[in-house]
Amino acid sequence: MTATVAPRDRVRMAGPGWWLANVATITGRNLHRLVRVPTLIAFATAQPVLFVLLFTYAWGGAVRPPGVARYIDYALPGIWVLAIAFGASQTGVAIADDLATGMIDRFRALPMTRSAVLAGRTTADAARNLFVLALMTGVATAIGFRFHAGATAALAAVALAVAVGLAFSWIFAMLGLLVRDPESAGIGGLLAVIPLIFTSSTFVPVATFPGWLQAVAKVNPITVTVDALRALCLGGAAPTQVWPALAWIGGLLAVTVPAAVLRYRRTTAR
Repeated sequence: MTATVAPRDRVRMAGPGWWLANVATITGRNLHRLVRVPTLIAFATAQPVLFVLLFTYAWGGAVRPPGVARYIDYALPGIWVLAIAFGASQTGVAIADDLATGMIDRFRALPMTRSAVLAGRTTADAARNLFVLALMTGVATAIGFRFHAGATAALAAVALAVAVGLAFSWIFAMLGLLVRDPESAGIGGLLAVIPLIFTSSTFVPVATFPGWLQAVAKVNPITVTVDALRALCLGGAAPTQVWPALAWIGGLLAVTVPAAVLRYRRTTAR
């Protein structure tokens, strides 16, 4: 017996409210899974804390960025991006896992919009990133970190970091759809992140790099983003540094969101 949907219900199921309800449902599903699996929440909290402590105490005595009294003030914006980028690789793993285990097929059988699956996944990751940022900032504050540009700039820095994480999540969602294997998605995500992170101003000033690498580092989107976060945290010419970062984030989302949704539709059409 084939079920039919009334025309009025079709309109109701096609509107923005229906799409938002679908996204909220998928977001809740992913957040509940994060809470119910102890190892996921443990790694989500332990790794960022280790990043803050290890990089601060291992490199803080050797690296002396100009104009900064404490290395943690210089390093934390970069550690934010490092932790978010590493965590975002799990977006691709989760998407690939849902494809491999047949969960996506179950979603296809439900009366829901296809793009909500990806949007819900990335929204849940944004919520996780906000928690991670708060945790890292709390630990960093305990060992000497301070915001130097006021509360408004601090909130802007957190918002910008969450936006960076959103862009990373969509990139890795696309990767998960392409490789369709959880292990490959995880390895591929890290291979993409590591060169970008360590050829940027994440941990040391770009001026300390060899001349040929400085040219690469200056146009690295991680450098642009970290410098913007650093300006918001430390003070300085924030507007001139924030706009390029917003342009990078907007450009990445403008490309990856439609591409990921199109790829998802092609993948689930089979």
